[in-house]
Amino acid sequence: MRHTRREVMGRARREFATLDRLVRRLRPADWTWRVPRPPTRDPWTVKDALAHIVYWKEHTARVIRGERRPPPLRGLDVNQINRVIYLRWRRRSPGQVVEWHRRVHADVLRTLARTPHEWFGRRERSPQWPADLHGHSAAHRMRDIEAALRSPGGRPAAAREWGRLNLKGRPGRSNSIRRPSAPRK
Repeated sequence: MRHTRREVMGRARREFATLDRLVRRLRPADWTWRVPRPPTRDPWTVKDALAHIVYWKEHTARVIRGERRPPPLRGLDVNQINRVIYLRWRRRSPGQVVEWHRRVHADVLRTLARTPHEWFGRRERSPQWPADLHGHSAAHRMRDIEAALRSPGGRPAAAREWGRLNLKGRPGRSNSIRRPSAPRK
């Protein structure tokens, strides 16, 4: 499939908007909830999952600009890079990660806008290309962040009452998480 700049930018904007709406609704305690991960992987929190998403968006913007990875990440495989990003961002505040998330999105849009239109359609690519700007982000948003927020294990009762998610994106249904109403007496 051949892509256009307009399509790629549209997908990137839509996924950012969906993710950013979720991020704006997070309360301070939500950032520390663990996301579902195999026991052999680093124990990511909601904040770590967002940092992971943002790193790969930043990486994609670098690739589109024709830049190499930063020297400390050169020669590492994907799992090693994920580990470095986890260690680099796990002690930073949620506010710092959110600021990075928004700064990288602006950089992605600038990069896409400055890339010649012809570059996007110069060869056949998968329908999900460039996946880190939308599909990869959406997968981690749903499977990690939203899953952690709706998980009943160890969560306060009010958090378990959050609205249902429509992970399949059916028309007419919300993909957002609703805040619980005041506790009933």
